Amino acid sequence: MAHKLRVGVLLFSALWIPGNTVLAQNPKVPSAQYPGDQATQVEDEAKAKLERDMAKKANQDRQMALKKDTDKLLKLATELKDYVDKTNENMLSLTVIKKAEEIEKLAHSVKDKMKGN
Repeated sequence: MAHKLRVGVLLFSALWIPGNTVLAQNPKVPSAQYPGDQATQVEDEAKAKLERDMAKKANQDRQMALKKDTDKLLKLATELKDYVDKTNENMLSLTVIKKAEEIEKLAHSVKDKMKGN
């Protein structure tokens, strides 16, 4: 029985000690020190910057389109008013109806662009 106990203790210490010396000799290196991790981090930062730049450009383009559409909307509304002023209660021009429909479509488009759709 004592012999089995000694063998168990020797076996346990043989397994335990090399494991500790290996850990002591090879401390864990922080992940930031690996060249691959730095490259990945640089790529991630570049990708994030590219996405921000693309979003900024998309917002600028959307703003320009909104300005163009609202200018057109104002022009169409002014034209509609001129057509309506030329008609009377007995006459409704097909041109007035078409102009109103065009304004409606453009107004919906402007609204969607303002929402970012």
